Amino acid sequence: MIDFNPQKLTFENVDRYHIKRSIFQFLSSKSEVFRGDLLDVGCGEMPYKNEILSNRKVTKYVGLDIHGALEYKKGIKPDYLWDGIKMPFEDESFDSSFATEVLEHCPDPLLTLKEINRVLKPESPLILTVPFLWPTHESPFDFYRYTPFAIQNLLEQSSFKDIEINCLGGWDASTAQMISLWLKRRGFSKRIQKFLFIVLKPFILNLYKKDKIRPAFNDQSMFTNLGVIAWKK
Repeated sequence: MIDFNPQKLTFENVDRYHIKRSIFQFLSSKSEVFRGDLLDVGCGEMPYKNEILSNRKVTKYVGLDIHGALEYKKGIKPDYLWDGIKMPFEDESFDSSFATEVLEHCPDPLLTLKEINRVLKPESPLILTVPFLWPTHESPFDFYRYTPFAIQNLLEQSSFKDIEINCLGGWDASTAQMISLWLKRRGFSKRIQKFLFIVLKPFILNLYKKDKIRPAFNDQSMFTNLGVIAWKK
């Protein structure tokens, strides 16, 4: 089972450690904006549901996923499915929303963001996370990697305002993540993977410890992934 808030770097989670931890920490840091009826876009198995429902300002949690997105575990399924074109909700149905690691899988991300905007009430927030340094996944439904400039442009075209874009890992975290992905996903035997993990773990942890994040819109920035908050006009 994937741990969506890992506390320790282990052989089992070394390739996912930073990405999962940074997403969870970003959502937690922005959790005060979640309120009322909340929409989880591309919810999957809804790993953040309990954490979000612990926020007393959230009165209802609705999970939405696309038809055929996943084979869900027994007893877990989205509240609603959609065709990727029009969400099955009336205009201005929700008070807040989020989408973690979803936009890269949308063949028309502008359409998706406009749909999210449509179903949000005015002055309601959207929180996004998107990967940058990550292998292709859920193939063939992996279409994009986003820079801050692309995200800003898409959100502005979708009638969002007060857009805040955060890099969730800088140069050192990016290096550590790439080493970790190479270690686990390059195709080494399990024996070699475990040897490399023992040798490289102190170096990887030191990189994460020393990581410094530049502002998202600086030239020569490197980042692992992005965390975004924007508001419907």
